[in-house]
Amino acid sequence: MKITQVRNATLIIEYAGKKLLVDPFLAEKGAYPGFEGTANSHLRNPLVDLTVPMNEILDVDAVIVTHLHPDHWDEAAKNLVPKDMLIFAQNEDDAAAIQAAGFGNIRGLTENTEFNGITLIKTPGQHGTDQAYAVIGEILGNVCGVVFKHPDEKTLYLAGDTIWNGYVEKNLRSYQPDVVILNCGDAQIPGLGSIIMGKEDVRKVYNAAPQATLVASHMEAVNHSMLSRQELREFIAEKAMTRRVLVPEDGETVRF
Repeated sequence: MKITQVRNATLIIEYAGKKLLVDPFLAEKGAYPGFEGTANSHLRNPLVDLTVPMNEILDVDAVIVTHLHPDHWDEAAKNLVPKDMLIFAQNEDDAAAIQAAGFGNIRGLTENTEFNGITLIKTPGQHGTDQAYAVIGEILGNVCGVVFKHPDEKTLYLAGDTIWNGYVEKNLRSYQPDVVILNCGDAQIPGLGSIIMGKEDVRKVYNAAPQATLVASHMEAVNHSMLSRQELREFIAEKAMTRRVLVPEDGETVRF
């Protein structure tokens, strides 16, 4: 298994001989306004340039779109990803929206999706607190994670855009992953708190999955991301968590 941190939640996962592109956010630096009503909304997204060449990003066997927020599936991705590329979507609504953008090879994720001998298992998450969903649940919407399984590979859990909650705890207990990718830039909406994991959520996952190595993703690329890599590294050092938490830079590949 190889995991390349591209930018934000965009990853290239090489698993059981296949390459999968996760949540492509492919625009040039500053292409879009900041997310209205979120922290630092005056900043334009993405905050940083891509460091991985586009031909490498698109040289994959399939794409996984965990949800349709524009920092996970943007206009640039709609234009750049080949229209015949196999795309996995979390549900029928997302699949229909992707199809409407001109894509013709879309599969829905289930609790037992097969792809070239790899089992992809859709897992639930929650993109913010109960309070946040009560106020802006329509905007936060449905999200998913994915567990990857194959006889020749370690089990991987891509948690997706979620905070620590009962869903994540149950997923860790049910699938006992060896590797966990966490979107942990601590994106913030003033008055409603975090809508993805922060450093304390990382510690909760660390404690709940003592067998797993954690990989930090979704950092330092969008306006409302409040947790820096440096702050997370200092936190995991202070809590003696460095042996099992990796914080890759954009363009960096970690291997298992």
